[in-house]
Amino acid sequence: MRRAARVLVYLGTFAVVLGLSKYHAAYIGHYDFTNSFRFAWSFAYIGMLGLAAYGVGLPDLPRSARSAALTALGSTVAAAIGISLVQLLAGSTLLPRFVVLGSALILVPWYMACAVLASGARSMQEDRDRVVAVVSLEEADALRVELSQAPEKPASLVETLVVENARSDQPRQRPLVEAVVRHGATVVVLDREAQADESIVGQAAALHEAGVRVRTLTLFYDEWLGKLPVWELERVSLMFDIGEVHRARYGRVKRLADTAFALVGLIPFAVAVPFVVIGDLIANRGPLFFRQPRVGKNGATFDILKFRTMRPDGSLSEWTAEDDPRITPFGRLLRRTHVDELPQVVNVLRGDLSIVGPRPEQPQYVRELAGKIPFYDLRHRVRPGLTGWAQVKYGYAGSESDALQKLQYEFFYLRHQSLALDARVVGRTVRHVTGLGGR
Repeated sequence: MRRAARVLVYLGTFAVVLGLSKYHAAYIGHYDFTNSFRFAWSFAYIGMLGLAAYGVGLPDLPRSARSAALTALGSTVAAAIGISLVQLLAGSTLLPRFVVLGSALILVPWYMACAVLASGARSMQEDRDRVVAVVSLEEADALRVELSQAPEKPASLVETLVVENARSDQPRQRPLVEAVVRHGATVVVLDREAQADESIVGQAAALHEAGVRVRTLTLFYDEWLGKLPVWELERVSLMFDIGEVHRARYGRVKRLADTAFALVGLIPFAVAVPFVVIGDLIANRGPLFFRQPRVGKNGATFDILKFRTMRPDGSLSEWTAEDDPRITPFGRLLRRTHVDELPQVVNVLRGDLSIVGPRPEQPQYVRELAGKIPFYDLRHRVRPGLTGWAQVKYGYAGSESDALQKLQYEFFYLRHQSLALDARVVGRTVRHVTGLGGR
């Protein structure tokens, strides 16, 4: 049902915009819609509406009718303003107001209905994914924490068994099967030790035949949590293809998309410069830009470019904290609004950065982490990004332990790198920036 709700959002958008456009052409403007320039622009508006809906989290994120109404209204208003700005810059009425405003009004209740449908499916999903895990006590605690935060698939850990309690030496004793039946579980998770026990694997095989899904702990992390567990990083680091390395077409298409995005991004960057200059003169005196060496693709070093947010004499010899005292008041405003990131479109144009990828780190931290974390340098096989799966899933990294946590998400990204995953990351980044949930 959640998948159906997602499809309905975009089908409804398509039908409403084209339907109103056709009606306007036939009965109001009296022109041939399919042979007019407005035919192509109607698809541009459909794209804006679809991107706005995804960006605010429709139909998945709203948890109440009020939230659904606000997000539906916000997405349609944002798209209407976007197409209106394009028309203003073009100096031409690319789409009639009847289509722009009419679509926005009609799609608000439609998006709300799709959100309600997805909400009902989410509740069913939460009831359906009940997990019995055969793992160590430490792994059980870690799973509970992970599932309580921001899993990719909602699930509840209904029971955990250690290997000694799950195995059976008697044909009629099947403790793992009994636990699954007792809780009505639909997913069984086995750690590496459990997979090596024949009696446990035999019970899992019987459950699998009965329709219960069986996963290794690594696959459960991958499918339900969107990461690779830390203890598996070294073992699986060579066991998957990387999009930019092993699929040349993906790399070329991604670079074209990066360049197009950066060219468009030069506009808000140029608009922001005079305002940042004025703000710096008042409450952030010093150089306009901040440059710092970072490690990029294949270990090459480049200078990342940002609007400066710290005091010019701020020391950079330690990890930067979210509420770092070196950040000036105006710099804190730049960070909260993400305006400080705008100059990085220049890095994207130069090929230093991509839109989506692992976040580039400073050379000294890379040397330090590479010496402590096996296969850490694998993240440098792809171009680093303005945003990434690790950023939207985990957030800010201000220590070595945070870097290790983020590496688990980065390996997931490397394993599944694709245009579809890149689009998901961009959408979640929009949600995070707009305060509508980024993980």
